[in-house]
Amino acid sequence: MEPDEYTDQIPKSLGFRMPAEWFPHQGTWLAWPSNEETWTTGLECVQDRFVEIIESLADGEKVYLLVDSEGELRNAETRLDRIGVLRPSVGLHIIPTADAWIRDYGPNFLIRSTGRNIELGCNDWIFNAWGDKYPDLTADSRIPEAISNSLKVPRFEPGIVLEGGSIDVNGDGLCMTTRQCLLNPNRNPHLTTEQIEWYLTRFLGIHRVIWLNRGIVGDDTDGHIDDIARFTDPSTVVVALEEDPKSLNFLPLQENYQLLVEIAEKEQLFRVVTLPAPEPIFSTEGPLPASYANFYIGNKVVLVPTFNQDSDQRALDILGPLFPGRHVIGIDCTDIIQGMGTIHCLTQQQPYSGPISILNAHRRSASREALNPKS
Repeated sequence: MEPDEYTDQIPKSLGFRMPAEWFPHQGTWLAWPSNEETWTTGLECVQDRFVEIIESLADGEKVYLLVDSEGELRNAETRLDRIGVLRPSVGLHIIPTADAWIRDYGPNFLIRSTGRNIELGCNDWIFNAWGDKYPDLTADSRIPEAISNSLKVPRFEPGIVLEGGSIDVNGDGLCMTTRQCLLNPNRNPHLTTEQIEWYLTRFLGIHRVIWLNRGIVGDDTDGHIDDIARFTDPSTVVVALEEDPKSLNFLPLQENYQLLVEIAEKEQLFRVVTLPAPEPIFSTEGPLPASYANFYIGNKVVLVPTFNQDSDQRALDILGPLFPGRHVIGIDCTDIIQGMGTIHCLTQQQPYSGPISILNAHRRSASREALNPKS
């Protein structure tokens, strides 16, 4: 693809961009966990945590939940009914999925302003199950088309492999990612760094890519950014930092931290805040990618994975002041992490679309809540 061809198919040329995760949501998409091979310790506990996630989000936004069948729909409805979370707070859609990691295979939503309205679109990147590691999960590559058809929004096809967890944007032109993931031969071996930046710039509506190096040990996604560094506002980045020099994560996380600090000091693009790394967690097959950076920013809450460790509270205390007006909630992910991911991996935000006047009213309300936070 060359820039002068396909301009009518390139989001940036049409005024679309990917907003930051804290931009007001229309709702959050999740896929009900049903793959027993992912969570060999049992689906029951994982589904309990899903109910907790949905309950936490539903007060501030709609939750769109994909279920595999009528039977799973009734199962989810029964569990949600017990805690008083009912329609229309949750919209259930019978769209079968191979697994629950909708962050990576789901649509990457975009917005554009037409003067009086915010319009919605999405990117449908190629999903090859994290470098062809899990061929039976590539069936989820059809989910963006199914959702975009349901929403009746334009769908763009960049034509390269990319998962949603590999990118993070600040809504002001910056995108973070890692070389380990996007430059991995199991993704797009025919593309150079400059060519990948071309795609990111034009399909996300950004102007600058910040490259970190490696992800954490045990991450089968080959270094997704959402386990190591995240924007919390246009000018703040939180980064995971391992304090134990004996840890296998010590050097990779130090490298990423130093890269961000160098950019912060030289270019003053953002400030850098560190997050602790949890103690190592293992499955029978090896280390698991536990990280406090895998949080999700909802309209009213920030959901943070916790692991029954002393460092949990430290992470919550660090993140709390970074999100005024939102309630920072820890979600026990000791069962979920057995599937090789946590909360951010399981969620996909759909930004607000509709009249700008309503959006502005939402922002004024959010500002008042930030000034007068609930105890």
